[in-house]
Amino acid sequence: MLTTANYRPESTGWFTSTRTNNGNQCVEVRFDGAAVLIRDSKFRRNPEHRLDDEPVITVTAPEWMTFLAAVLGRHSDRTALSWETGPDGHTALRHGETTLVYTPGEWEAFRAGAADGEFDRIALAA
Repeated sequence: MLTTANYRPESTGWFTSTRTNNGNQCVEVRFDGAAVLIRDSKFRRNPEHRLDDEPVITVTAPEWMTFLAAVLGRHSDRTALSWETGPDGHTALRHGETTLVYTPGEWEAFRAGAADGEFDRIALAA
């Protein structure tokens, strides 16, 4: 039986795809128990931004894995975490009222890392 509280890795610091060029403009992810947190590293570069104001999206590990599979075209199931790429190539990642916007290069680096399995949460048998 699988549980939502038992994932490998259980927690990490913030990380990006190895496909990201400089680490300053990218989709950043952190695993925290059964949750996955997502933020935009561009937000941190502006010294006027306060950590308390930083937009962070939080989803469950199963929602995250469903999202990754959908992003990679493996199925069309959607979760509360959704994305849309506009005519200018920028991709908006949305969850509830929080939206993060990524450049074409940032999103492509994220997708490449997702295809390589860099963002997978592996459920462990109880």
